[in-house]
Amino acid sequence: GNCAGLPVDEAGPILNGMNEPEEGSAPPILPQRPPETPPSSSSRYLFVFAMFVLAGVFIFGGWILSSFKEFTNSMALPAQNEYTEVTLRAGDPNQRIQVIDVQGIITSYGPANMVAEIKTQLKMARADKRVKAVIIRIDSPGGEVMASDEIARAIREFAGNKSDVKPVIASMGGMAASGGYYVAAPCNYIFANKLTITGSIGVIMQSVNFHGLMDKVGVKPVTYKSGDNKDMLSAFNPPEEVTDEQKKILQDFIDETYVEFLQVVRDGRDTNGTRTHYSDVQELASDWEEYADGRILTGQQAFNLGMVDQVGNFDDAIEFTESHLNLKAGTMRVITQEPPLNLGGIFRLLGKAEEKGSSGETTLKVDLGLSLPQIKPGVPYYLSHHLYAD
Repeated sequence: GNCAGLPVDEAGPILNGMNEPEEGSAPPILPQRPPETPPSSSSRYLFVFAMFVLAGVFIFGGWILSSFKEFTNSMALPAQNEYTEVTLRAGDPNQRIQVIDVQGIITSYGPANMVAEIKTQLKMARADKRVKAVIIRIDSPGGEVMASDEIARAIREFAGNKSDVKPVIASMGGMAASGGYYVAAPCNYIFANKLTITGSIGVIMQSVNFHGLMDKVGVKPVTYKSGDNKDMLSAFNPPEEVTDEQKKILQDFIDETYVEFLQVVRDGRDTNGTRTHYSDVQELASDWEEYADGRILTGQQAFNLGMVDQVGNFDDAIEFTESHLNLKAGTMRVITQEPPLNLGGIFRLLGKAEEKGSSGETTLKVDLGLSLPQIKPGVPYYLSHHLYAD
């Protein structure tokens, strides 16, 4: 075809898209490709090193993530049954007194299960042949009925073991009231400081009623129940609607639990049982039940009523234990078993997240541990609750 509309003789023939060179002209010079430089050995080493570094970053990063996940999981888990022996006083390693603490509100709930911990420590004391006696060191206003009874039962079984007799001595601190005295009663021998707050033998169960407040704001509850007494402790019912039958049901429950408390004290202070081998044991006074009406007592008053055996402190309890075992004072090693620090308990202590509703909204409740003990509505307690009243 023509090139730019010119005649063929003017444009010249076209071959492979190029004009043929004129006759006698020099051939065209083609551009030369630059010679390829072979990679040096240093570049290869740098590349291999970079690959090793990259692989190391991935491996190390994976290890870090795995370790962090394991760490966070361990923090979220409950405390394990692993205990560390702590020496409170040096002495003969083969002659030991194990101290078990009952401190604060007696409960089976919370980051640390007090009932399970005390049972575990008692089992450890039984299994260790070097432990010759146990001292229950109490500083508690009491707590839940079931938790107090479980601890008292475990102490009673330990103290009553005839095949492997190991004395169980109670040492009351600043407070051993209600449930605190409940767990002391099965011990073979009880010490109390003369100013110890003890006694408060009784049961308490409370509920809060919001009916009057709900009437003021115009809120009415809607309740469906299977029986007339199913909601007898409901906070929404008018107080005047509590029937005589419901009052009797609740009072009978309280009375039965109170009678059990009295029996635990009576059996624990029986001088014809496991306490026959102890010197200077005190018998309950004939009128002791008159003082078991919920009132608090000093350690001296409790001694006068036969509710404790001797007025003295923790050191006196240790000295008495050594004397009872026919050992020289100050020779026995005094130890305790403490669970390891578990940060998971801190998480559960500081807050708890709960999902609310179908929308998946989450609320965070924070507890800094500064509030006074609170009792749950509808739960019976062996608790000296009036100690926290205004």
